[in-house]
Amino acid sequence: MQDQYNRIKDERLQDKVVTAQEAASWIQDGMTLGLSGFTRAGDVKAVPLELVKRAEKESFKVNIFTGASLGSDIDKLFAEAGIVHKRLPFQAEPTMRKKINAGEHLFVDHHLSHTAELLRANVIEPVDYAILEAVSISEDGMVIPTTSIGNSLTFATHAKNIIIEINMAQSPLLEGLHDLYDPGKQGERNPIPLTKVDDRIGNIGIPLDITKVKGIVFTNQADSPSTIVKPDEETEIMAQHLMSFLRNEIKEGRLTEKLAPLQSGIGSVANAVLHGMIHSEFKNLQVYSEVLQDAVFDLIDAGKVDFASCCSITLSEEKMNHVFPNLEKYRDKLVLRPQEISNHPEIIRRLGLISINTALEFDIYGNVNSTHVTGTKMMNGIGGSGDFARNARLAIFVTKSTAKDGNISSIVPFVSHVDHTEHDVDVVVTEQGYADLRGLAPRERVPLIIENCAHPTYRNQLWDYYNEALTRGGQTPHLLEKAFLWHTNFMKNGTMLEKEKVNV
Repeated sequence: MQDQYNRIKDERLQDKVVTAQEAASWIQDGMTLGLSGFTRAGDVKAVPLELVKRAEKESFKVNIFTGASLGSDIDKLFAEAGIVHKRLPFQAEPTMRKKINAGEHLFVDHHLSHTAELLRANVIEPVDYAILEAVSISEDGMVIPTTSIGNSLTFATHAKNIIIEINMAQSPLLEGLHDLYDPGKQGERNPIPLTKVDDRIGNIGIPLDITKVKGIVFTNQADSPSTIVKPDEETEIMAQHLMSFLRNEIKEGRLTEKLAPLQSGIGSVANAVLHGMIHSEFKNLQVYSEVLQDAVFDLIDAGKVDFASCCSITLSEEKMNHVFPNLEKYRDKLVLRPQEISNHPEIIRRLGLISINTALEFDIYGNVNSTHVTGTKMMNGIGGSGDFARNARLAIFVTKSTAKDGNISSIVPFVSHVDHTEHDVDVVVTEQGYADLRGLAPRERVPLIIENCAHPTYRNQLWDYYNEALTRGGQTPHLLEKAFLWHTNFMKNGTMLEKEKVNV
């Protein structure tokens, strides 16, 4: 018990300790909760689980605001319990995804840098309770976050009440890794004074209004491991195509072997492509990203990455067991920031990032769909990819050229949902090759995308569509009556291949 109270260094708060059950009892129907957590890291665990237990006996619904997806099966259990009215800004859980697509609860999909701005401007529902995971509370009343920051600073600043979960399973060595900076209200703020990846511009913790702190709960549960899979042959080939593109940038004098600060989106493909740099000639790399996945720590261990800035550390179980017991080794190479800073357009543009994110599909002109399967079914959300694509030095999107055993082409005539317009997409990469789209008119893009990126099985179909579209003319030739036939054919016949090319 004394060890626990050593984590509450501000004596004014030591009498605030309550059980998770008591804390959960304060949450009422219709409230809005701001939960810490970003991509299965640093998420609150005990109070949400008690809310799920309450739902077995009483009916209530709440709005759930987070940084991104939650671990510990919280999103799954919330969805199954039926307690979610509205969820934002990102999720990645199959059960919740099914409920969203069935219309059983609402999901607001927006750029991850925007949540804080919307709360600050009183545009979305005010947060009744901020529930934050912490390593400790400092003597001067600051919450020391754990493995993510996400929107926790904004939740704490604007919430009516605060509950803190101090997680004894999280390493005290995390203290000092965070850099908490609030840019202030729009129209009244100064430029964000961050000019280098390793700059520190804020506090090591979240300053508390202690009058808002209603309770402190102790927990002892590690983060959930990430669900990424190891690189496979196709993602390794994709990585080599990306390396070829970057080498050409160096040859043309646009980059050096230090490249530029790297951002890599969440997921197996983006992680695998970044992992491909381990055996490259690139060195003295820096990372300015939302999430640090396994590949970044592999690159640090290989002496390739000098410094990495993020808002979340999300690792596989194997990598968690390597990194967190040896955190001292990485302390001088890491910093964690709020997501509105890690994803801030001003900083992304200033630092000139190379941004690598994953697409569900892209079309022959370079429009990218990151979120909706066949145009209507939400997958996870846009996340931060839009924050980076619009503002990066290089906006790169990666995907395998086919899915579902070749029955889906990831390159289509027209994407079924547009998250990133052709104006925000610089380079597209598949295991077939890459297409550099910068400075190209729509008609110049098409041959590169079809020949370099599409799977050979689908190239003739794409050419047939485009050549017929050319007869109609236009800056961006299309056949509106046929633009989505590939998607409707898949929904009807289980394949995007033309009927005469499959056995039916």
